[in-house]
Amino acid sequence: MIEGLRQLLFPDTGTAGGNPDPDRHQLAVAATTLMVQLARVDNQEDDRELETIINCAVRVHEVTEDEARQILDDALSHADDATSLYQFTGVLNEQLSQNSKQAVLQSIWHVALADGRVDKYEEHLIRRIADLLHLNHREFMQARHRAEQDSQ
Repeated sequence: MIEGLRQLLFPDTGTAGGNPDPDRHQLAVAATTLMVQLARVDNQEDDRELETIINCAVRVHEVTEDEARQILDDALSHADDATSLYQFTGVLNEQLSQNSKQAVLQSIWHVALADGRVDKYEEHLIRRIADLLHLNHREFMQARHRAEQDSQ
């Protein structure tokens, strides 16, 4: 599973060292995989969450809807085997500014809010992701607040 996702993230080499400038598609794969992990953390994967993941990929990462669906399908098929969030947050940390990482976290909050509730497991995972993205508590709360405003 991990090797399959590495090939999606780094198709030329299979490792992080071989491609110093990942494209939007590769960033979308990393962010989408984090969103899928969130959608699955409460053991109640919801169609609203999956549609939100697709919408966020299109809006934030500027991929087409078809590309977003393909990325989502790949992430869903490998999500149960993922052992670490670091490999995905590492790609985002290397390539994104602080503001862009906060936008990714906001998208993750959108997924958590899609089913109308945020349970303790979802919030805990989002906090872990924020820490791995080197976002402080203020940035964590701003991303949540913006996502909540967008959901109203």
